[in-house]
This record gives sequence, structure tokens and C-alpha cells, in this order.
Amino acid sequence: RLAVAQGDTVRQGQRLGNVGSSGRATGPHLHWSLMWRDKRLDPLLFLPPMP
Repeated sequence: RLAVAQGDTVRQGQRLGNVGSSGRATGPHLHWSLMWRDKRLDPLLFLPPMP
């Protein structure tokens, strides 16, 4: 369930939604995507490298 809507400004630490399982999913998961100027961005580009 989403806690924000498209176009909302969000702040660091703000809850965006709940993780869960629905439809044909085999377990809880989160679909995370970023869009900027109507283009999809790879969210991994905004995270620090994995150790």
C-alpha cells in the first residue's frame, strides 16, 4: 500500500509505503522505480556501492 502519491515531494526517512505480497508474487517484495522528466532512472545509480 502506498503512503505517497505521484508528484509528492518526499523527505529522507519518510515512509513511502508498505512491503507485501499480492497477485502472483511468491513472497513479500518491493518494486522501486525512479522517474525524472518522464524518464525511468536506475535506482542503483543513487545508492552507494555494495561492500
